[in-house]
Amino acid sequence: MRPRPPAVERWRQRLRRRSRPRFKGLSFNRLIPNLMTLAGLCAGLTAIRFALAERWDAAAAAIVIAGVIDGLDGRIARLLKGTSRFGAEFDSLADFLCFGVAPALVLYLWTLSAWGGLGWAPCLMYAVCAALRLARFNAAIDGAPKPAYAYNFFTGVPAPAAAGLALFPLFVALQAEAAGLATVAAIVRFPAVPAAILLAVGALMVSTLPTWSFKNFKVPQEYILPVLLGAGLFVAILVSEPWAAFALIDIVYVAIIPLGVRSYRRLRAEAEALARAASEEEPKAEAGAA
Repeated sequence: MRPRPPAVERWRQRLRRRSRPRFKGLSFNRLIPNLMTLAGLCAGLTAIRFALAERWDAAAAAIVIAGVIDGLDGRIARLLKGTSRFGAEFDSLADFLCFGVAPALVLYLWTLSAWGGLGWAPCLMYAVCAALRLARFNAAIDGAPKPAYAYNFFTGVPAPAAAGLALFPLFVALQAEAAGLATVAAIVRFPAVPAAILLAVGALMVSTLPTWSFKNFKVPQEYILPVLLGAGLFVAILVSEPWAAFALIDIVYVAIIPLGVRSYRRLRAEAEALARAASEEEPKAEAGAA
């Protein structure tokens, strides 16, 4: 068989290349984190819908689901190498609605509306603090790099944790109603209680307190078994009494804030001591070399 001329062969190869459809864009794996963020945003919007229908348990559950999704999407993005500036901005916008607007509206419709405009003021303050906290977080992305010890800490309470703290009175009320403790439910539903908690949590969000991020948290070998047993106990409580479990998480989180501050200060002091020792060694090394 006679070989084809080079020009004919090149033409055939060019024709085959043109016949293959080529699609430009991101792989589906890189879209998964943004799809999760979108699902969390829908959960936050659904919480507002449930609150308008006075389905308080469903509203609280929707915000909790949004918090779980928010905790997963960033980690999945890093695992799939799907991090992007668009994803970071989209995540912050979703966080503002899910953890800045939704909790405030749920609490207002739940009890603070009884105080009218006075009850609306703590909701506004909480939402404003959430917006300021997220804006500060976004600005820090393009800022100067932090010291190595600071990467395990947030500045102030993050928005998802703040939403959980803000909903503490609702968690307690739902658990009290399920247990038949009407008096306790009435106490935590009194507008002054959620108003004070909203203001306090808003102040924690915009504060400069270092709080653990738990991103690179390592459990020492000797504490692995107690941690596993504690996790099993918590899951048992979560399955049987979910609102009590969420309220317990809030209490534990507030209790460990001082521990996080102490740990941050200790790490900062150690880093500063190492820096001073290194600066003192430099002149001696230069003198020895001379």
